[in-house]
Amino acid sequence: MMDMVLDFGKIIIADLILSGDNALIIGMAAAGLAPELRKKAILYGMVIAAVLRIVFAVVATKLLGIPGILFVGSLLLVWVCWRLYQEIRENVDEQAEHALMDAEDPTKGYTGAPTRTLFSALVSITIADVSMSLDNVLAVAAIADGDTNMLIFGLALAIILMAFAATMIMHLLTMYPWISWLGLIVLVYVAGEMMYRGFFDASSGVGPMLGLIEGYNLSKGH
Repeated sequence: MMDMVLDFGKIIIADLILSGDNALIIGMAAAGLAPELRKKAILYGMVIAAVLRIVFAVVATKLLGIPGILFVGSLLLVWVCWRLYQEIRENVDEQAEHALMDAEDPTKGYTGAPTRTLFSALVSITIADVSMSLDNVLAVAAIADGDTNMLIFGLALAIILMAFAATMIMHLLTMYPWISWLGLIVLVYVAGEMMYRGFFDASSGVGPMLGLIEGYNLSKGH
């Protein structure tokens, strides 16, 4: 029971701290549009991010069951941790908060004659969202470890937070940067655990697959 509570806590923290780059890209793209197009850009950008998360979650669930993929996923999660570390150092959450506030204020951001279409802004958002949505889904899928209910919870929470509380979350993370550092520590732990299991697990680890070690039964029992 306690393990499940801790896992849900990890997912909540991961969703919170990994929403910053999404908010920054959507806010910056929207702020560069004429004021009358910004709300549409923010709404459509959130929808695109939500759809990508659902697609990636389905793919990740299938892939993580393949022997050896867990170790590869752990390496990707290490890369996510490195990116998050750089974002915390560069105050991305504060930039995202300002970008979203500018996009929501018709007197700020770009206010001249339209020089960019809504379609071009959404293309930029989609390209950036591919990487960012993958980060979020990979972290949640790693924590859920095959638990469908936990994966759905993490996915739904990420979408709800992004759609209804993005500016508030960015303000919270800007006011209390220790939350981001705590989240980074949690993700580093998840990546380390995932790498350990991805190498040493008897049924799916690369160590036993390559004949390097005998392996151990490291299944969480989901």
